[in-house]
Amino acid sequence: MNFDAILFDCDGVLVDSEPITNGVLCDMLNEAGWPLSRAECMRLFIGKTVRSEAARIEAETGRPLTDAWMAEFYARRNMRLRAELVAIPNAVEAVRVVHARLQGRIACASGADRQKVEMQLSQVGLAPLFAGRIFSGHEMPRTKPAPDVYLAAAAALGVAPARCLVVEDTVTGVMAGVAAGATVVGYSSADVGPHSHESLRAAGATVVLGDMGQLPTLI
Repeated sequence: MNFDAILFDCDGVLVDSEPITNGVLCDMLNEAGWPLSRAECMRLFIGKTVRSEAARIEAETGRPLTDAWMAEFYARRNMRLRAELVAIPNAVEAVRVVHARLQGRIACASGADRQKVEMQLSQVGLAPLFAGRIFSGHEMPRTKPAPDVYLAAAAALGVAPARCLVVEDTVTGVMAGVAAGATVVGYSSADVGPHSHESLRAAGATVVLGDMGQLPTLI
């Protein structure tokens, strides 16, 4: 494959944050009256923002999704991430290789809030490689599966979306990359669940990697 830039999702692609974040969310939803299992919470919320599912949360808990509740979620989430977060295996070295190969034309385009993305990249040592090229779906008119965050990242790099490779781990994210007009590579370390290799390919991923260490071989 021949590309001019690579646009990375963050959670589940660069950092192993999904089990931590969803664990906190599951605990808080249980406390609010929704008896949700960890597996079901992962199925429902991976690749989505909490606020995008506000109607479902309010229906299941019988309570409004308030700013105070979200603030507590962010605080509890960030505390757990600071204590437990690690990089996805082989992701750091893969990013270093493609950063050098593409002369820095890489970006992180996440559906998460900027504070979380920057904190996580810093924690695993990736922040310098993405400095000035971090994009949050929270700051766009629409978040994933809309293409806005990937279009913004491509424009900032001065690269046409068709010349970009997107790396994603969720169906929602793959749909966003495809909608942007990019080629999408999926990543999944375990071929099970709603974001299995088959599901990512069905959403439009050209290839699905089981190891982030394989990424440099694609460019």
